[in-house]
Amino acid sequence: MRLSHKIRKLFSGQALESAWEHSVRLLHPVSARKILATVDREKMSKLREQYPFRPGSPPINRFEDADYWVPVNVERAQDLWLDRTPPLRILDLGCGAGFFLYVCRLFGHDALGLDTDDDPLFRGTTALLKVQRFITRIEPGVRLPDLEMKFDLVTGQRVCFHRLAVPANGEQKEWSTADWEFFIHDIRTCFLNPNGRLLLEFNPREGGSSFFMPELRAFFLSQGARIFRSKALLAADPQQRPRFKETKRTRR
Repeated sequence: MRLSHKIRKLFSGQALESAWEHSVRLLHPVSARKILATVDREKMSKLREQYPFRPGSPPINRFEDADYWVPVNVERAQDLWLDRTPPLRILDLGCGAGFFLYVCRLFGHDALGLDTDDDPLFRGTTALLKVQRFITRIEPGVRLPDLEMKFDLVTGQRVCFHRLAVPANGEQKEWSTADWEFFIHDIRTCFLNPNGRLLLEFNPREGGSSFFMPELRAFFLSQGARIFRSKALLAADPQQRPRFKETKRTRR
């Protein structure tokens, strides 16, 4: 993280929000070490030997590194109170290596991933972790395939499916607010139970600025989102104010 971004975070109130999340986790401690002990790290590390980094791949994307990604996903689950709620049915969009699905399953939830099958490393890690995923691509203005079930929680961690192909001038293009409106409506009507939630977490933009530029922030708020740091939480009903703390499961 760049120093300039750290300074902006400190004076924007994000530091207090981060401290609040950390304090809540401390009140409900979970041993990431015990969860990590259930992963065969030797087999996991051998996957990288089998599937070396592709040319130009950033070093940060060491998705076979269970020592790093298990604690990260334990925190993600804790921030959604998944370590202390009744069993939920969860769909993780862009599930990648599958660590979030794995942690959710250990907490007693029924978790399914959705992702492309472009990366052989992810194919290997999800198989090793024995988590389920549905293969498809998320496209702007295109409804997702019918999974024949609805979910209590739909998540997207480090969302990047909104980024479009980089044109010749090198300027990154992304979804319009109309594309986001189509996507959110599709999730709400076809994938969420009546009390369900949609959680989207975004990477910062280049230079460390927030994903939520003024137009996007206004749009997500108009959809009933609760915006917290880099996350947008939406309820199935746009008139409802969602909570990160949610312990109800819809009866089916």
